[in-house]
Amino acid sequence: MLQAIGLTSAPHRGLPPAVDDLTFEAGSGCVTALLGPPGSGKTSALRLMLEIEPGRGITYFRGRPLHRVAHPAREVGVLLGNVPGHPARTARGQLRMLCAAAGVPASRADALLDAVGLAELGDQRIGMLSPGMDRRLALASALLGDPHALILDDPVKGLTAREADWLHGMLRAHADRGGTVLYTTQDPKEAARSAGHVVTVDAGRLVADQSVTDFSRTRLRPRVAVRSPHAARLAAIVTREARAGRRSVEVVTEASSSRISVYGSSCAEIGDAAFRHGLPVHQLADEVGDTGPGDSGPGDGPGPAGSVVSSRPLRDGPGAAVGAGPAPLVAADVPEPDARPAANAAAHLPPPIRRRPARGPLRPVRYELRRLFGVRTTTLIVVVALVTSVALSVLLARNGRTPLPNVLAAWPPLLPLPPAALGAGLLGALSFGDEFRYPALAAGRGTVPRRLGLLLAKLAVSAGVALLLALLAVLASAESLRLVYGGDLVRVPPNVVPLAVSWSGLTVGCAWAGLLAAGIFRVTAAGVAAVLAVPVLMVPLIQAIPKVPTARSMSGLPGRLGELSWLRWPHEVDRWVLAMVRVVAHPVGTALTLSLSVLVCAYLFMSLRSRARW
Repeated sequence: MLQAIGLTSAPHRGLPPAVDDLTFEAGSGCVTALLGPPGSGKTSALRLMLEIEPGRGITYFRGRPLHRVAHPAREVGVLLGNVPGHPARTARGQLRMLCAAAGVPASRADALLDAVGLAELGDQRIGMLSPGMDRRLALASALLGDPHALILDDPVKGLTAREADWLHGMLRAHADRGGTVLYTTQDPKEAARSAGHVVTVDAGRLVADQSVTDFSRTRLRPRVAVRSPHAARLAAIVTREARAGRRSVEVVTEASSSRISVYGSSCAEIGDAAFRHGLPVHQLADEVGDTGPGDSGPGDGPGPAGSVVSSRPLRDGPGAAVGAGPAPLVAADVPEPDARPAANAAAHLPPPIRRRPARGPLRPVRYELRRLFGVRTTTLIVVVALVTSVALSVLLARNGRTPLPNVLAAWPPLLPLPPAALGAGLLGALSFGDEFRYPALAAGRGTVPRRLGLLLAKLAVSAGVALLLALLAVLASAESLRLVYGGDLVRVPPNVVPLAVSWSGLTVGCAWAGLLAAGIFRVTAAGVAAVLAVPVLMVPLIQAIPKVPTARSMSGLPGRLGELSWLRWPHEVDRWVLAMVRVVAHPVGTALTLSLSVLVCAYLFMSLRSRARW
């Protein structure tokens, strides 16, 4: 069962909250529709339930709030937005990446592709899929962890009627297996046809919480839709005869002058009236109209013109006049849901997966590796960085005045950072920027273990990629110099250890700066800006500080650290410690260290400040 209690969104300045003290329940084994017009706060309510947006209130998933659920992918599946993943990623690659995050076998991706009818399109890129295929892939992503609850935001938006019937069949099949389904819609017809429980909201407040039977009785009014070239004359005749017979009949003229809606009558009575007066009728249909969220009974006035919930045309076609005598026509109620799509969907749903304990910290690492190498952007950035490094190294070595470390790092004075460091920073910024641009872990944002595990995995993977890129850049530059100018130019410098430490620290620091900034501001450009701010803003600021003459040195620091920790390490460790101290004391190292410290504090503050956590 899903229980939402007191959901209230944070109001914008001068505006009422989008969701105001909303409380409702969605039971197990039932499909619940959250119904409301556009702008009524349905999507904001879902985001509050998932703890993505800040606000008040709490939502219990089988008695536990989401941030207390250890494995959210096994408790709730989410379909939010129109983009199921990065457009350059394949459908199978997207699902396997999410399988690594959910801790389920990668084979479940193929099972779900077959279940949603995308088995033959598994290697197709997401950007090439149609809107209907996008929805199928998004539903497969929500079902990966075999969750108990499904939360979907307008799942049939942009789908054809056949695709919508298939999707609702899948949702009913999930509910028949004991699951909880909650989806938003603005169409009362859809809610009455496919849901067992309807929660109506308007302006962020609860209007009605009803079973589908009560909803159909109180919110939907049967009516007769008539299309005739003499609609105004027919409306006057029906109104006059109803007054003469003292019957409660209401005639409403629709937007089109050739169409009227008659409440409180039947097709037989309208057909008889048109036949007696010799009026042609082009369409005669029983329909069910929506009375609107504020109305509560069949005695209220009709809703907006043309707000049709269901329609069953009985006689259609140009020039089709009503025949002699009343036809035995029966008004149609809300159509019963077709059981065949649900049965077919239940037959294709994959079996429940066996519950297993968490696989430890390797789960987010596998997810991050699949995310990083699942698109060609990573390879393209690495290749561009290496090619640029080689070209700059050859040009810098030509004049013979640039020091060898700068030549190998391809770092001319004109550039704020070498290409390898810029590439590492861009890859770090993309690692969090894509998470918010193409949200794959929407259900896991509110959990503390996922936030810490995902952050550590991203830091570890980005550091590894940055070190690999730094090593490849130096090796590629050295080999290109040997080929162009001979082997005498490239020699191992005596201070290779501090140079290696500083080079590694620069690339890893840039990768982490881009990653943390993108995670704080939720955009890739912020990560790139944070990387460029180190040499452009921080280094000149530090260099502008007046240098104070030093009266003491830090010689012997490694030995004193060893005495403090009661540990004895080899003498080689002393060289590495001193090299790291010199790197931090360098202006670039100092600026990078300060930037990382500020970003880490800001990230922790933003994460712990609200329950909308990663």
